[in-house]
Amino acid sequence: MKAAHLTPASFAALLPDVCIRETSADPDGWTAENPLWGHCAVVSAAAQKLFGGKLLRASLEALPAFAHMRSHYINELDDGTRHDFTRAQLGDADTSGLVFEERTREYVLSHQPTRERYLVLAGRLAAAVPVDDVDAEDLYEFLID
Repeated sequence: MKAAHLTPASFAALLPDVCIRETSADPDGWTAENPLWGHCAVVSAAAQKLFGGKLLRASLEALPAFAHMRSHYINELDDGTRHDFTRAQLGDADTSGLVFEERTREYVLSHQPTRERYLVLAGRLAAAVPVDDVDAEDLYEFLID
């Protein structure tokens, strides 16, 4: 099941309203001005469930301002295009040197706090998708399956 009209672009457009302090890996760093802060793992897991493809993870060790976040996740869709749905959280940082490695969905969601944040995000995302696309309850069930 995939939301009929939900595209990577429309998904990205929903994120600033869906991502909240409680779904951030760094709630103390989260602000309304930077709503994607700390959301790369949970957002990438949702995008992978919706659009398929691979979850890619890179260490943030080389970016001192973000090293405390430890890692950054992006998506590579089945057509080979890469989407960094939470890129805005990093501002103008040069991320061109990040080296990404594939991670499984199970790996990303194996950390209990990440899993809990993902469940909240999935509910918010399901509620935010336009009604004519898909039933919110069905979308939530699909996202957490």
